[in-house]
This record gives sequence, structure tokens and C-alpha cells, in this order.
Amino acid sequence: MNINAKTRITGLLGYPVEHSLSPEMHNSAFGHLGLNYCYIALPVRPESLGMAIEGIRAMNFTGVNITVPHKEKVPPLLDDIDREADFIGAVNTIVNEEGKLKGYNTDGRGFIKSLDENKITYDDSSIFVIGAGGASRAVCYYLSRKASNLRIFDIDISKAESLVNDLKTINSNVSFESDRKKIEMSDIVINATPLGLKADDPLPFDTEGLSEGQVVVDLIYRDTPLLKSARQKKCETINGLGMLLWQGALAFELWTGTAAPVDIMKKALLNGFSKRQA
Repeated sequence: MNINAKTRITGLLGYPVEHSLSPEMHNSAFGHLGLNYCYIALPVRPESLGMAIEGIRAMNFTGVNITVPHKEKVPPLLDDIDREADFIGAVNTIVNEEGKLKGYNTDGRGFIKSLDENKITYDDSSIFVIGAGGASRAVCYYLSRKASNLRIFDIDISKAESLVNDLKTINSNVSFESDRKKIEMSDIVINATPLGLKADDPLPFDTEGLSEGQVVVDLIYRDTPLLKSARQKKCETINGLGMLLWQGALAFELWTGTAAPVDIMKKALLNGFSKRQA
């Protein structure tokens, strides 16, 4: 990569960010297309988020991605928010338009792209989602449009009920579910919690009742204990790597106005993932 005085800067704001594969993904794409951009990971503590966002504006970054724990805290700090991101209540991509910062959310569309890529049909399906945070809001925004029923569980009942109430404006068949045994009755089960990021994390739910034919999705982009356990029950499993890829491709296009080289980005992710596992 040839960085010079004309290089346009993009990056990732979150805490922590040392584990992120986004720099490999985006820098490979910029290099492949010969674009004079670079992407860097920026660890930003929660108490410094406001200053960091002003820094994006002051230093004329082209744009940034936003990750945990900032997605739901960023919207009030921006000048404008895309309608989809406003409904979801979380932003994962910021574009700097001549000093005006506009927020978008590409997570939900990225997630649906990953389902399509894996030939998973969610139309008229029964879906159970564990977690009601920013990632869950993004994926449920799309899932609720076509699911026959969508059940949402979170230990924070008020957060889950808030999400359910918002989604009922799209589909009345969305409900809060306190009984995780209803997972056994679902076609698709999605873990949208951080459980599984750490090696000693407990499973987000008891997998004993899972059965062959169910689809289990973990938004964490590695092979988690949940997915390993689900495969023992002969479930079809998907991790979050596809969602990471497609949300990144959509963000890339917002920043550059250029079609993302998805194959190159996917190869970079897989290479980076393999190195981390080695």
C-alpha cells in the first residue's frame, strides 16, 4: 500500500478492535482496485466516543465503521441518519459528506446477503433470536418483513420489549419470548449476543432440544461452541463471517461510490481468519 498526502482515510471505531479483520478486508479491496484509500482500526473507549466522532470530522476522514460498544450511542452525535439506521436505532457506518457526518446501518442487509449466499430461505419461517442489542435490531428489521413469526429473547426484558414494539409496525407476528424452549419449535435460531466471543463463555442457550433440519446462526464470525454443539445435532450452521463480509462491502460502496470486489474481500477475510486460528 502506497500511503501519501492524498490518501483518503477510513477505519473502525470500537473497543476493543484488536481482533478485527476489517482492516485486512478493506485494504485488500482498496489495493485490488488501485484506490488511494487506507483503513485503520481505532480503539475508542466509551467515554471518548464524542471526541472521536469530532476527530473524524476535524481530520476529514472519508468515513468509518462503528462496532461494539458504540453502535447505539453514535446516532445523536451525527448530523444526519439514514431512515433505516434511524428505525434500527444503531449506526455501523458513517460517511463524511464535506464535513457533515451521516450514519447508515449495513448490518441487516449484510446479514440477509449472507443468508442468500448460503441458500437459506427465511420467508414464512419461524425464527427465534437471542439478544436485542444493535446487531439484533439490524437483522430483525429485515427478518420481520417475511417471517411467519419472530420471537425475541433477552435477559433485559425492557430492551427486548422495546424492539418487539418497534417491529410490530412491520409485522404483527413479532413477540417477546421468555421461554427459550420455544427454540425447539423454530426453523431458524440466531445468536445475536456476544456469548461465544470468549473461550470460557457459556452457551447462549441449551442446545439439547435442537434437531436435524434446524438452522443455527451465530453472528460471531468464528466457529463458536454454539455452532459446534448444533452440528452435533445435525443442524445447518452459519457463522457471522458472511455478514461481516457483506456489511463491509456495502460500507465500501458508500465511501467510494465503487462496486466492492467481494471475492477479494472474502479471500482476505478467510486468510485473516485462518491466521488467527493458527
